[in-house]
Amino acid sequence: MPGQVQSIARAAAILRLLASSSGRLGIGEIARSLDLPKGTAHGIVRTLQDVGFVEQDKTSGKYQLGAALLHLGTSYLDVNELRSRSINWADPLAARSGEAVRIGTLLDGKVLVVHHVFRPDDTLQTLDVGSLLPPHATALGKVLLAYDVGAANSVMQGEPEPYTRRTLVTARTLTRALTEIRDNGWGAEIEEMTLGEAGIAAPIRGYGGLVVGAIGLSGPVDRVCDGHGHPRPTLVAYVRDAARAVSRDLGAARW
Repeated sequence: MPGQVQSIARAAAILRLLASSSGRLGIGEIARSLDLPKGTAHGIVRTLQDVGFVEQDKTSGKYQLGAALLHLGTSYLDVNELRSRSINWADPLAARSGEAVRIGTLLDGKVLVVHHVFRPDDTLQTLDVGSLLPPHATALGKVLLAYDVGAANSVMQGEPEPYTRRTLVTARTLTRALTEIRDNGWGAEIEEMTLGEAGIAAPIRGYGGLVVGAIGLSGPVDRVCDGHGHPRPTLVAYVRDAARAVSRDLGAARW
């Protein structure tokens, strides 16, 4: 059986990105969201434009879905599929790290928790499946925002709630944090949602590299972070390994 055609997979990812965006996107925004070279993104977008699947706004120069594509209908990764593909990797991550593990995806500007594995000890814990978390104050959310320009812009244009004094609530600090996540391939939060708690997360990708969710762990700061207040490299590696494994199951061959 032949493998997937990379250019087609990337084109599909661009179409899904445009479909999920709240507004038009520029080539730079598309390239950053999918971790593609600008030249590659531009070539694919121009081809999609030629066949009518993408249209360019003459005033802004940005792109949106074209009329020809709208006649074909739209599709998206079902939450149940994301959850079912992730379960096999979430349980081992909790066992290896000793911390709680959550898998989330964006829904109406919030992080929907689609799977939750309890911390493997005897402490009392509450199941978070179905909960909606603030994207700017959680590791899962910041990772998802880093690869969704429309969602990130919506958060920055609003008034993000400061859950603690460490919550990132300004466009400048959020932009810097999201850039670091794209550069590093993972993100963290330390006492930004709850005092004494920290989290680490990494993106889950589907066909073409489109980020469809995130997987992460959370726990007390003194266990998740080292003596300098930085996320422990071992835990970061565990999370990234799990994210790559789920991504491979979803067809993201590069990860």
